[in-house]
Amino acid sequence: MARTKKKKYSGVDPAYIEKQKDSLKRKNRKTVFLNGPELAALDEYCKRFKVTSRSALIRNALMKHILTELDKNQPTLF
Repeated sequence: MARTKKKKYSGVDPAYIEKQKDSLKRKNRKTVFLNGPELAALDEYCKRFKVTSRSALIRNALMKHILTELDKNQPTLF
């Protein structure tokens, strides 16, 4: 007789996890135009560092810059 695997229950509601995953799906699109030298630099970087997802690279670099700038320019009380 074969044993059946018991399902692990993490203690978190599966509907909640599904809702969280759905909220992180990327549904909005933005288009960026690059000139020749910019595209060549991006291609060279991807080739040199074996980047497989250009969109993830651009998204991470963009969001890092944006969040850093927002953090630097927070309003102060005094």
